[in-house]
Amino acid sequence: MADSGKLAQAPTGLSKAPVSAPVKTPARTTQVHYPFWFGGSASCFAAGVRLQTRAPDAPRTMIGTFGHIVKHNGIKGLYSGLSAAILRQMTYSTTRFGIYEELKTHFAKPSNSSSSSPGALTLIGMASVSGFIGGVAGNPADVLNVRMQSDAALPIEKRRNYRHAFHGLVEMTKTEGVGSLFRGVWPNSTRAVLMTASQLASYDSFKRLCIEKAGMKDNLTTHFTASFLAGFVATTVCSPVDVIKTRIMSASPAEARGHSIAGLLRDIYRKEGLAWTFRGWVPSFIRLGPHTIATFLFLEEHKKLYRKLKGI
Repeated sequence: MADSGKLAQAPTGLSKAPVSAPVKTPARTTQVHYPFWFGGSASCFAAGVRLQTRAPDAPRTMIGTFGHIVKHNGIKGLYSGLSAAILRQMTYSTTRFGIYEELKTHFAKPSNSSSSSPGALTLIGMASVSGFIGGVAGNPADVLNVRMQSDAALPIEKRRNYRHAFHGLVEMTKTEGVGSLFRGVWPNSTRAVLMTASQLASYDSFKRLCIEKAGMKDNLTTHFTASFLAGFVATTVCSPVDVIKTRIMSASPAEARGHSIAGLLRDIYRKEGLAWTFRGWVPSFIRLGPHTIATFLFLEEHKKLYRKLKGI
């Protein structure tokens, strides 16, 4: 019995067997499928932030331009073409943001990976496809937008005087045919590809860099930083195409006949040299920068509210 007691007693000199620590598995992130219209809605909220087209005799400074518009057209003149701008965002931006988000969700990496968002090249490819389709869908409203914003810069006898976007669509179709709604569709779609790739893909890339490399949190500061940089990239990439698109869309039927894109480029280069490429970059950034920032801030708030309502 004594021996059995000794056997039952555990040796004091030996340590206990090590207990293996539980293996930590990466936290699974929920892949949220947001409504298709979020991008268009966010863009509509941001549509009021823009810089008016300057008349030839208008002041060259931004403050002077605002004063000139208010003096000749009243406060409402600052928002001439707003209905066309809203229609453009409802068609163009809803399409490009919606398709981009759908593709991003479809091609996302497994949810237990460190980063579920696709790589930069994949984002650029998806954004390019989304932008092209969005450019075609939004072209009629884009023609109206350019015409209504530039109407105040024309002599009174040459103004089109569209009362609102739908009145403009009817008048354009009646006087110039259905084809006028798709005037400049190729440069516009090219611009939409460049805009979407440089704006949406760069925003996602900058946001990822801010969070993963700079140690920033997914908050308002990060969203502002990423959207500001995306606006800078988008303005620089799209500036040359913006010049061509605006000149084609604002041309009268007589001016548009017999002028191909190559011919227009040749004429611009002959008159202005290579300086035309970034002509108006500063006012373009003043317009596009705040619009890009506002769009992504509104979009992130849309997503935040959606997650809260869904309990995600």
